[in-house]
Parts: sequence; structure tokens; C-alpha cells
Amino acid sequence: MTDEPPKIVFPCRYPIKVLGRAGESFHTTVLAIFQRHASGFEEGDVIVKDSRKGTFQSITVTIMAQDEEQLRLIHEDLMATGLVTMVM
Repeated sequence: MTDEPPKIVFPCRYPIKVLGRAGESFHTTVLAIFQRHASGFEEGDVIVKDSRKGTFQSITVTIMAQDEEQLRLIHEDLMATGLVTMVM
């Protein structure tokens, strides 16, 4: 057994979950970043869930990932917004 994570074979469908405080600016900003880096995803590729009290929201977007660089850029841009708490 090795301690290395499994390699991702690109291109592939890749879900990315983004967590942050619920609000219109959070939702709009997150989708704009995905549109910039991975345009072509459809409405069915986006799942939005509110926390029990409605304070937080998760947005999962499944994209057709092209390479690790694309994933890194998406992560960096999401975190740079100041609206995103976590990207998984």
C-alpha cells in the first residue's frame, strides 16, 4: 500500500463543493468563477443546499475538469473572494 492519493485521469467529471455564508452575492460570485474557469456546466450540474438555520449554503458544481491547473485556479479564485469558507 502507498500513502499517495489516487491519480485523477483527465478529462473527467469532477464535483466541487463550496461552502460559505448564504446570500445572493455568495451564489452569484461562486457561479461566475465556475463559468470563467469551466464554462459549459448545466443547471443540473449545480446543487445548492442551505444549512438547517439558513445561515450557510453549500453549492456543488460538477464540471468537466481538464487538468490539475484548472482545479487549482478555481480553488484560488474561490478562496480569494472572502465569501468562501471551504472548498472540497
